Amino acid sequence: MVTALRLAPGQVDFVASNAESLREARSDEDARPRAVLAGDQVVGFLMYDAPEDDDEARIYRFMIDRAWQGRGYGKAALRAVLDEIRGLGHVRHVSICYEPENEAARQLYRAAGFTEEGLDEDGEMIADLVLSGPAGNR
Repeated sequence: MVTALRLAPGQVDFVASNAESLREARSDEDARPRAVLAGDQVVGFLMYDAPEDDDEARIYRFMIDRAWQGRGYGKAALRAVLDEIRGLGHVRHVSICYEPENEAARQLYRAAGFTEEGLDEDGEMIADLVLSGPAGNR
């Protein structure tokens, strides 16, 4: 269950709790919560939105349990969700926000092709990825 997942102590302030995210998903029809699995083991959680009337998707929750970090699950989950978003057909770019001091997130997103755009009003880094493929080539 995703609510049992835990971050490493130094990461707790980087992302909202999964319980909070699931509550939010119940009231937000655009939210798309996803468990990250390794076989039948839940190792992480992410949530994004991709409203039909917008060409942007936003990944706004993403975490891998502390016991499963450093094994490539974050990279695989990011690749999978980007493939899912690409498959929606109407999304041209994907944004994600993260705390500027979260160097692991910065490296992960940079390696996936995200470009930092600057800080938002809450002091979080905004990064954007222009999708290639059918939706990205319109």
